[in-house]
Amino acid sequence: MRGWIGLLLALVVAGAGPARAEEAARYFRIATAGEAGTYFPVGRALAEATSTPGIVVSAVTSNGSIANVDAITSGTVESGLVQADVGHWAVTGTGPFEGKGPQTGLRAIAALYPETVHLVVRKGAGIARLEDLKGKHVSVDEPGSGTLADVRLILAAHRLSERDFVAEYYKPDLAAQLTGDGLLDGFFFVGGYPAPAIAALAARKPGEIALVALDGPGSLAGDNPFFTRARIPVNAYAGVDAVETMAVRTLWLTDASQPDAVVEAITAALWSEAARAVLDAGHAQARAIRLDTALEGLTVPLHPGAEAFYRKAGVLK
Repeated sequence: MRGWIGLLLALVVAGAGPARAEEAARYFRIATAGEAGTYFPVGRALAEATSTPGIVVSAVTSNGSIANVDAITSGTVESGLVQADVGHWAVTGTGPFEGKGPQTGLRAIAALYPETVHLVVRKGAGIARLEDLKGKHVSVDEPGSGTLADVRLILAAHRLSERDFVAEYYKPDLAAQLTGDGLLDGFFFVGGYPAPAIAALAARKPGEIALVALDGPGSLAGDNPFFTRARIPVNAYAGVDAVETMAVRTLWLTDASQPDAVVEAITAALWSEAARAVLDAGHAQARAIRLDTALEGLTVPLHPGAEAFYRKAGVLK
């Protein structure tokens, strides 16, 4: 594997002539989300795991999945972490992308891990089910986030909308802070557990928060096949009971314009033994990134460079 990656890197920097290695290095950014969510620590682990002398990978913060698609397709960044449902809407020009048309250049590097939908509430807020949101102050994440798009789908499946409660639009870290201070009744978050903002809130307010079940109507998953049923286990957050919920997969996406050799080299690095050690030492969801599930739940076509790796590795026939 190491020799293979080295050969790919040689192709990437070919033609650089006598330039020094650092001058020939290619920079490859991963748009993530806010620092208090799951995307940022996972993105940092991915960057560390896949950076090489020829390709410097870095994680940058953003507003989340929808904003990441826009950044990738506009060329602002080279890649980004995107929920599978957002990827589906982007390539089909539906949902939040209806006015923009299909994002035909979007391509996948890998499917990474499932993201669970969290509804975190104060125990004294009187919210035991989704219908109890009426009249409450609840954050639905910020515009441009995949969380907000998913929340709207879940609410609609229950014949609810943001007009049925006092909807606020905060990043998870601020929403958690305000919930802990009693200024919000709760907040939504979509991401792998444990999410840093929620873990910090559970530690700061032991026994004072709960997760609300979101095992929605059958029509939700039926109409939106990227949703699957999931479970957040007991003590994923200290002192918080297990709950049934919904999940979507996280995809690592890029653009078709990125060179095949670069994307193949990054994909090969991602699944190397050295990368495995980095991922296993990182966030819980980074440890869940596995080659045998790299093609599960893809809603976006593979980049030719990634496809070439999976075919050579025997993952894709």
